[in-house]
Amino acid sequence: MIDRSPMIGFFLAMTTAVFWGALPIAMKQAVEVMDPFTIVWYRFIVAAFGLGLFLMWRKKLPIISNLGRMGCVVLIIGSLGLAGNFVLYNSSLKYLNSHVVQVLIQLAPVMLLVSSAWVFKEKLGRHQVVGVIALIGGLILFFNERLIELFTSFSGYTVGVSFAVTAALVWVVYGLAQKWLLRQFSSAQILLMIYVICAVILTPMAQPQQIFAMDNRQLGMLLFCCINTLVGYGAFAEAMSRWQASQVSAVITLAPLFTILFVDLASLAWPQYVTTASLNIWGYLGAIVVVGGAVCCAIGHKFISPSK
Repeated sequence: MIDRSPMIGFFLAMTTAVFWGALPIAMKQAVEVMDPFTIVWYRFIVAAFGLGLFLMWRKKLPIISNLGRMGCVVLIIGSLGLAGNFVLYNSSLKYLNSHVVQVLIQLAPVMLLVSSAWVFKEKLGRHQVVGVIALIGGLILFFNERLIELFTSFSGYTVGVSFAVTAALVWVVYGLAQKWLLRQFSSAQILLMIYVICAVILTPMAQPQQIFAMDNRQLGMLLFCCINTLVGYGAFAEAMSRWQASQVSAVITLAPLFTILFVDLASLAWPQYVTTASLNIWGYLGAIVVVGGAVCCAIGHKFISPSK
């Protein structure tokens, strides 16, 4: 029941933000020797197995026959969206630093908000419009040193940004599909079905034997990525059942700030593996404005009166 356990909901949402904040740092280490398709395949296999065991123990496995023809179509579309998001997200890390990818991926929930207004005929509030404008302005500040390069050349940096933005865009497809499927299934049940389908889709492209080329550091990072999928999305789904969705969304938008913090700390501890965020003052300000814009979209209605 929503709001029954607000403190637990906050803890779960913060767990999600921390795990998602650390994720791109670990994936950047793993992608050194393993291609994005294989990393994502391992993540989906582990997540499907772990979540499947959990739902089996709770006796809440999804009943596939309840899907219907339309439900099957929506489920497959959502699975393609999440699989595409994971692969593109991983691919972007070959060209960009972790904190850059994590800031860009904040486009996803905002694009989902705008898309929901169009698909489900939901009205955008004044606070949400303000939040979208703030997020766009924050991105301009964040990329202040690379704006000319982004729009005038097709460098590796531009390729990485294109991958990350597309990853955010296809995540919206997953988000819309999940929203439709919530009429029949819980978030955990939807995730299990999507994890299984994604693993099947990626199997022909995966090369599991690449795991033997990893050293202990890279293997540990891959293991963390797999656990992160299960814990991060699991905590997110559980937080949504215990706390208001807007408040959960506001907390998880802190993920980019955690990424920047973790990158700076990791660069001090392991400078040979992790480079510092190296942002100027406008870049740091831009990251904060991006997060602020996302927070405004989620809970701005508490501070900005709706238009009449």
